[in-house]
Amino acid sequence: MNPGTRRGAWTEEAVAHVLDQLAQRRIETICLAGFMRVLPAAVVRAFPSRILNIHPSLLPSFPGLHAPRQALRAGAKVSGCTVHFVDEGVDTGPMLLQAAVPVLPDDDEDRLAARVLEQEHRLFPRVLRWFAAGRLELDGARALLDGRPLDGWPETLPAA
Repeated sequence: MNPGTRRGAWTEEAVAHVLDQLAQRRIETICLAGFMRVLPAAVVRAFPSRILNIHPSLLPSFPGLHAPRQALRAGAKVSGCTVHFVDEGVDTGPMLLQAAVPVLPDDDEDRLAARVLEQEHRLFPRVLRWFAAGRLELDGARALLDGRPLDGWPETLPAA
């Protein structure tokens, strides 16, 4: 199901339709990758701590659209990606895992985005496996893996 192809504001009818479709399909978890819209609050509230997103920046830097472009325009030396739980804000939910990617002198938006995407493909499946196995939980706004705080960097965490 991909309501992300819609443009413009979410109407009440569209939100009701999405919620109905999710309920009919007995969806328990929503995973967002390349989803370039803000989910309506009603959808987020219906899936507390059960919507995961991958974002192409080291949040909280460069939230929203065109994160690699934002990083280049800001003169950032490091970019990357973040897997996080979705809340009602824009890329403001509790962070789960991040990976850094250097910004190279000859980078343009496409080259940087391609290297960030490689890391996204590495991180998101790992987090989804943890989530599916019931290993992730929230303590307030802090993510825990197997009951211990996540430090957010993949090199220090179990692969599976």
